[in-house]
Amino acid sequence: MAPTHGSHRIFYGYYLVAVTFVLMALFNGCGVFVFSLFVKPLEASLGWGRGQVMAGFTIFYAMVGIASPLVGRFVDRHGVRPVIPIGALLMSLGFLLVSRMSVLPLFYLGYAIVGTGAAAMGPVPCSAVMSNWFKRRRGTAIGLMSAGIGAGGMVMAPFIGFMLSQFDWRAAYLSMAILITAISVPLVLWTIRTRPAEMGLYPDGDAAPDASIEQSSLAAERQGLTLKQALSTPAFWLIGLAFFCSNFANMGTIQSSAPFLEDIGYPTSMAASALGAIGLGSGSGKILFGWLCDRIRASLACAIGIAMQLTAVLMLLATVRPDSPIIVIWAYAILLGLGVGAWLPTLSMLASTSFGLLFYGAVFGALNLCQSLGTAAGPLVAGTVHDVTGTYYWAFVTSAVLLAVSIPAILLVKRPPRPFRKA
Repeated sequence: MAPTHGSHRIFYGYYLVAVTFVLMALFNGCGVFVFSLFVKPLEASLGWGRGQVMAGFTIFYAMVGIASPLVGRFVDRHGVRPVIPIGALLMSLGFLLVSRMSVLPLFYLGYAIVGTGAAAMGPVPCSAVMSNWFKRRRGTAIGLMSAGIGAGGMVMAPFIGFMLSQFDWRAAYLSMAILITAISVPLVLWTIRTRPAEMGLYPDGDAAPDASIEQSSLAAERQGLTLKQALSTPAFWLIGLAFFCSNFANMGTIQSSAPFLEDIGYPTSMAASALGAIGLGSGSGKILFGWLCDRIRASLACAIGIAMQLTAVLMLLATVRPDSPIIVIWAYAILLGLGVGAWLPTLSMLASTSFGLLFYGAVFGALNLCQSLGTAAGPLVAGTVHDVTGTYYWAFVTSAVLLAVSIPAILLVKRPPRPFRKA
């Protein structure tokens, strides 16, 4: 049973920021950041090629995207509390299966289950909670929640590295299965409430307004476009295009950065530190862009983030050479990370401000499908381009072009005209 609001001076929504921060850390730390650590152990143990192993990542993120609209619909109808524990159990089941398998089909099936579960405990339900509990400070709250993505990498990567060095890959996968369920399920059941009204509270911790203002506020909150209505607007497709292209570009670049640096002569430690700098920038960027979304239009904040990514990719193409100073590599990595940090705060704010909160889960889930498919495809295409041409040059050029397309697309987004459907 969650503690009552009367026993706390701190607005209950801030406890939910902390809880969703942890959930995002588990979602991304276990699902994304540690994936590459298993490539060589699986290659050595089971004799698989690296391309065969990396296909598991594509399956994982594709399933995150495919499941997101369904998760969003469920959140709209039944709230968040039943959704996240189901997602945690599915993620754990998938990792349990992977920890016991020895053949590729079961590896892919396990990661398909992990991706489905991740969709149910990741950005869709967590951002729905933040969007309902905060109004004036919504961007900042979502930014703080999103910073869990970077924290997950900082915590889980060393932990899984330790498990792999002291035990084996099977024990490492099993440890993630146990951690996800043991932490997520009790935490969510004890604390999570979908809307402040369930506890007699108001967004941002505001005092109860007078009757007329309260009715007006509730009416404003409980309206929005259905997914079908949103799909008929230019705004939806412009947002979807911008996030598909930008996430295709940035994830393809991020996953190619380490092998590119190694190819041109930098040691593995330098390549790893560059990835760490990208992660540091990304975590900081999520807080920065969440704060920015409370002060300027989300579409403009998003365009700034994409422009930072484009600048970083152009730096990579023009200035990163075998004899480049280390400061150039760090500047590229941190700038790319800061720009990438914009995606979740701005996507969530664009969904809520453009289409309303009544069907937020379904609409955000559909938009998340667009970005997830880009995220899944980018590294696969970049790797294929390298295999065909022997260089990452054309992959990075493609990333720059896609980022350049994304900027005008997002700036053209206009809020669809009313009337919104009311609850």
